[in-house]
Amino acid sequence: MALLGCIADDFTGATDLASMLVRNGMRAVQLIGVPGAGDPVPDADAVIVALKSRTAPVRQAVGESLAALRWLRQAGCRQFFFKYCSTFDSTDQGNIGPVADALVEALGCGFALACPAFPANGRSVYQGHLFVGSALLNESGMEKHPLTPMTDANLVRVLSRQTDGTVGLVPFAAVDQGAAAIRRAMTALKEQGRRYAIVDAVSDAHLHAIGEAAAEHALLTGGSGVAIGLPENFRRKGLLPALRDPGALPEVHGPAAVLAGSCSRATLFQIGTAREHVPTLELDPLSVPDARELARQALAWADGKLGAAPIVIAASAPPEKVAALQAKLGREAAGALVEHALADIAGALVQRGVRRMVVAGGETSGAVVTRLGVRSLRIGAEIDPGVPWTYAEGAPGAGLTPMLLALKSGNFGARDFFLKSFAMLDATAQERP
Repeated sequence: MALLGCIADDFTGATDLASMLVRNGMRAVQLIGVPGAGDPVPDADAVIVALKSRTAPVRQAVGESLAALRWLRQAGCRQFFFKYCSTFDSTDQGNIGPVADALVEALGCGFALACPAFPANGRSVYQGHLFVGSALLNESGMEKHPLTPMTDANLVRVLSRQTDGTVGLVPFAAVDQGAAAIRRAMTALKEQGRRYAIVDAVSDAHLHAIGEAAAEHALLTGGSGVAIGLPENFRRKGLLPALRDPGALPEVHGPAAVLAGSCSRATLFQIGTAREHVPTLELDPLSVPDARELARQALAWADGKLGAAPIVIAASAPPEKVAALQAKLGREAAGALVEHALADIAGALVQRGVRRMVVAGGETSGAVVTRLGVRSLRIGAEIDPGVPWTYAEGAPGAGLTPMLLALKSGNFGARDFFLKSFAMLDATAQERP
């Protein structure tokens, strides 16, 4: 029976969270979309339901999240986690606040912490302000995000604008004293009638302490970092045995490809690095604003290049080109164009034999796994912090056999991430008897 039930607001965020749990000793399976009433519960310690709700209409995001919660409760989960981006991606209308409000009400818990900190990837919260590296959130480039521009680093203010509840702060001074002090601070805020507590964290030690302090909480919300301490809570209770290799995956051979739709700085750097080493095609949706034609061009280019080395197909672009495409087509249509084109390309590449694929960008990942018909992913070892390889047991939509997928948040990964991903698989294969 699963111990921890998680709801993620995008697909790459779900794999990020699952990877954190695997690294800390839990077997994790990610489900794509809300499972059906008769769907079996995976053989895993943590089950993560991945939604495409980060930028969905508020009503849709809330409805899907509540449906996921109902299924996870019926699956027997003992604690629940609402996962969103470590840069708190949302708008003043939602969706973090409205979804959290609905989950708090459904669980009857009255209170939840909120902590997007992920120090390993440069996300820290200090005095309620979110930093990306040494820059405040609103000076990090996230203020130019095409869908969720983050123009305020003060998370108490940001979350307060999204909820009719009140938001307090567990400051660094309390967090730095450890789990008992954090627990007292959260209890005090709940007794004052606060619905949420933004919790400071600048190190993994802080995240472990926060997790311990929230051992009896029905609901936690945040980035994947704050989940780092949750497996140990279950071990203390004798519910989680020690596992030798919770991230072991079957070996899969076949051609390799990268599809990139994210326009983040990290992904743009990764494309630039890959371009120097492997065949790389950069699509131009501004010049060719037609998904089918973009896919046709990409596949014509890819034919004859699939083999031992990976190929990279990217529709990513710097902010000025994104803005120009949005001005030409509208924001939603521009995003849909890229998603549909890359999903079509993914399906066709799988039909051509690709069995190992990296997808960069949350929205792009959602579109790709939906097109492939993937319904569940078993989580394997990390490539870079927050990004694991995963095993898809099958892609019925493509009529196909199992494959390996890595779903990367746009902001994550080192510059050589695309190259490192496949080198890691080759090294693992050589180590096996």
